[in-house]
Amino acid sequence: MARSVRSSRLESRSARLKLPIAKKPIFVKIAPGVALGYRRNASAGTWVVRCADGRGGNWTKAIGTADDFEDATTGRTLTFWTAQQRARELARGGLGGGDVSKLITVAEALAAYEVDLRARGGDVYNARRCRIHLPSILASKTVALLTAKELRHWRDGLLGAGLAPPTVKRTGRALQAALNLAASHDSRIANSNAWRVGLAALPDAESARNVILPEADILAIIRAAYELDADFGLLVECAAVTGARVSQLARLEVGDLQGDSDTPRLQMPTSRKGRGMKRIGRYPVPIPASLAAKLQTDRQAGEPLLPRHGARWRPSDHRQPFRRAVERAGLDPDSVTIYSLRHSSIVRQLLAGVPIRVVAVNHDTSVIMLERTYSKNIGEHTDSLTRRVLLDPARPAGDSVAPIARGSA
Repeated sequence: MARSVRSSRLESRSARLKLPIAKKPIFVKIAPGVALGYRRNASAGTWVVRCADGRGGNWTKAIGTADDFEDATTGRTLTFWTAQQRARELARGGLGGGDVSKLITVAEALAAYEVDLRARGGDVYNARRCRIHLPSILASKTVALLTAKELRHWRDGLLGAGLAPPTVKRTGRALQAALNLAASHDSRIANSNAWRVGLAALPDAESARNVILPEADILAIIRAAYELDADFGLLVECAAVTGARVSQLARLEVGDLQGDSDTPRLQMPTSRKGRGMKRIGRYPVPIPASLAAKLQTDRQAGEPLLPRHGARWRPSDHRQPFRRAVERAGLDPDSVTIYSLRHSSIVRQLLAGVPIRVVAVNHDTSVIMLERTYSKNIGEHTDSLTRRVLLDPARPAGDSVAPIARGSA
């Protein structure tokens, strides 16, 4: 274990309380490139670590409260000696059993999160979406040193880069999950409030900007997709008909097709959305006989029903082909994504009078999520239903209206 440094001005509370109140800490070197500082406050003082960053600069971070007025009985209140140990851990890593245990970086936390998602059957793209937008400086930062200010700056920068608030929210929540996983495995990471505050959802992040397509545009996209590639065309047609996510369609197997009856259907795998251990089940989705005929195959039951040249579709395989299909259909590829087919399927069923609970089941989501995301479309649906039974005093009563018998209860 590293030898503690002595300091007559800082090692006792009586000596520290004689120091003048000041914003600038008093530092003492405790290791090469590492210094422990004490800031004298009107109340208990604050311990601060300062560490060289290897590029001619340094970073500082408050690591705890000094035991000026109370004994160090909690992890946040530190003596001069325990503050030195905490500072070394943050700067170099923990010193347990003589082995240096390096504190995890944001990039390493995301890598661990991706491994965890894969082990739990989750969507690994949740980790990858963060890497796409994460600058190298933030990726290399130690998780235990993250601040709410820098995380909020990153979150707001995603908006400046053109991402919609719902996308920023999803990206931020994925990073939060990775950082929470890191903190759950390392008790030295005690700054989880930094990402709870810095990555808080934006006010209008729930206002989904969903693109709802008319049937003619959807059919044009399907035709364009088949022109590009037969396998891709079949994937797009299934997405348009069922409203399922690409991740669900990619996991369909030959045995999931029930196409021998007059009411063909697919046993659709549930999504991997949600928290904790996710059990992947299946639920029936009706499809037209024309699609069932296209899906008929002599491949084995466990093989992919919608293969991409013999293999399963990966999360991002569809993106560029779909952009090209949208362009061929004469639509804007920056606003029309393959998720537009899902949004359109949900709204089509709502406006056709399908009960919202059934729509939720058909699309592997919840009534609450439908009400939150498609409230405008649900309002249009309920308006048309209500108008069928509105009382209109200006309209003469029909002959079919029976008078109420006198004396009847």
